[in-house]
Amino acid sequence: MLPDLSKLKQVEHPELLLAQAEPFLELMMKYHCAVMEVETKIKILNEEFSHKNQRNPIESIKTRIKSPASILEKMNRRDIPFDIEHMEKELNDIAGVRVICSFPEDIYDVARLITEQDDIVILQIKDYIENPKSNGYRSLHLIVAIPIFLSSQKKNMKVELQFRTIAMDFWASLEHKVKYKKDVENPEYIAEELRKCAESIAQLDLRMQEIERSTNPTTTCDL
Repeated sequence: MLPDLSKLKQVEHPELLLAQAEPFLELMMKYHCAVMEVETKIKILNEEFSHKNQRNPIESIKTRIKSPASILEKMNRRDIPFDIEHMEKELNDIAGVRVICSFPEDIYDVARLITEQDDIVILQIKDYIENPKSNGYRSLHLIVAIPIFLSSQKKNMKVELQFRTIAMDFWASLEHKVKYKKDVENPEYIAEELRKCAESIAQLDLRMQEIERSTNPTTTCDL
């Protein structure tokens, strides 16, 4: 049986208790299966791009499942009841796949090809490329539902897809490290410099994309 998750806030290390609960482990297994399904779809597209095109728009694929500590922290911060049902319903980013692309236009091409597959349902789109966050963050975020086929059931699972260029991923990685440093002097100055760097990187992405177009005018990501 699942422990009373409503009492986890009073436990010294609630993430350890959660990680040992069988219903939680089963749900994490399902999220892991969903990530494998999405990753396989992207890898198949990757293979086809390599075969049909002069270049490959997908540079790398990263996957992750949120840790029990991260899940509990987010539920607590958003005041979500501590039970498996609310965890699955309210949290969209427990399972994540990050696709790193060469150029901005590749992001939209690959995202379109993935989401046009008839077993994927788009639940949410947040385009932080067209509308960057105030700190300069850029990425295309999609929440999708994808079916997994288990021995006794078919179940739709939510996966967060993030699409970034190499430059966007580089900026986000360094910004994350800087943001969590303690006792940083002049935080406003640092934030403004990071925002300016994000703008410079966005301009660089577009310039590199134009160079690619001029060297390969007939290259396309359409399959």
